[in-house]
Amino acid sequence: QVQLVESGGGSVQAGGSLRLSCAAPGYTFNIHCMAWFRQTPGKERERVANIDSDGRTQYADSVKGRFTISRDNAKKTLYLEMNSLSPEDTAMYYCATVPSTPEYCAMAYNEGQYRYWGQGTQVTVSS
Repeated sequence: QVQLVESGGGSVQAGGSLRLSCAAPGYTFNIHCMAWFRQTPGKERERVANIDSDGRTQYADSVKGRFTISRDNAKKTLYLEMNSLSPEDTAMYYCATVPSTPEYCAMAYNEGQYRYWGQGTQVTVSS
């Protein structure tokens, strides 16, 4: 069983920044598609960004230019740098992964395309 552990969530004022981390100890990290999703009560889980094994990234339109996804394969850790946060970014943030090719990852926009999930970390942005 793959274990993903998110951290770095918290409360911040609008305009602030947070950095989320997702550790994957014991996982063959470097060959898999990794992603961040977020979810608010009553809504479907929304993909925020994903990154393939070669480091190519994709972002939801709502976060382009503000969020940056990155990975450190040596540390087996995924990151999400979030800047210029707004109250609309308030959500539970999850990391997810699936063994895949870069071609699959480039089209992996939906939660059903990911196999393993973390427990989530809450981000709250106040106005």
